[in-house]
Amino acid sequence: MTKLAFLGLGVMGYPMAGHLFNAGHNVKVYNRTASKAVKWTKEYGGNHGKTPSEASDGVDIVIACVGNDDDLRSVCLGEDGAFSSMKPGSLFIDHTTVSAAVTKELHDIAKSHGISFVDAPVSGGQAGAENGQLSIMCGGSENHYIEAEKIMNIYAKLCKRIGESGAGQLTKMCNQIAIAGLVQGLSEALHFAQKAGLDGRDVVEVISQGAAGSWQMANRFETMLDDQYEHGFAVDWMRKDLGICLNTANENGASLPITALVDQFYKDVQKMGGGRWDTSSLLKRLS
Repeated sequence: MTKLAFLGLGVMGYPMAGHLFNAGHNVKVYNRTASKAVKWTKEYGGNHGKTPSEASDGVDIVIACVGNDDDLRSVCLGEDGAFSSMKPGSLFIDHTTVSAAVTKELHDIAKSHGISFVDAPVSGGQAGAENGQLSIMCGGSENHYIEAEKIMNIYAKLCKRIGESGAGQLTKMCNQIAIAGLVQGLSEALHFAQKAGLDGRDVVEVISQGAAGSWQMANRFETMLDDQYEHGFAVDWMRKDLGICLNTANENGASLPITALVDQFYKDVQKMGGGRWDTSSLLKRLS
């Protein structure tokens, strides 16, 4: 049994922390909205801290899954931050999708405190978190990764170290770039089928078995055709992620014309009031 702290109980973190507790670990949670932490402890057990520092005091591993760069800095730094109470030799695992710049910043600060740091953004959405089937892409030293992998395997179907600190976040950017183009392509295909008078379900049954098949097609086409977008990864979060991708591309010279275009399409969806709709709502923009 390992003493763990889990910081951030959103749609991803809540079930991930639950998997850890169910696996027999001693888990103490923290959430900015304290009622969510109270709810989690009533459902699973364990304890909750009033601050990240309180939750992280004396534990072996601290895991974070929060919203953005500023949220991550908030739970790590300052008098109430996790780093202030983590003991030397402990490990910090970050599942937040953030910039590689903040990852390097926090990695260096953690190192100065004698804390190991692994960036480990995830893919698989809410369903992957609930079912313990996430794909996790990691950056950090090999020794630190090996330690983290033992814990992450509890809620992952695949963990892989890509390289040194920041490599996990850069790989997550590749993931979001690929998804953006796939969802737009699927949306246009379904829109075209509708305009052509075809049954979208019949079309997908055929084309999904060939080169056009994808996870997005298999898992989202039915809800898209039913005009249902109240599930999955929200447009607001996707725009945050694509902003990170585009900013990083400006720094490293990568050309991302499709990503930039789809980011603007998601901006249109936000203007339609769909900021909390899931990313497959690109089809609604075409309706």
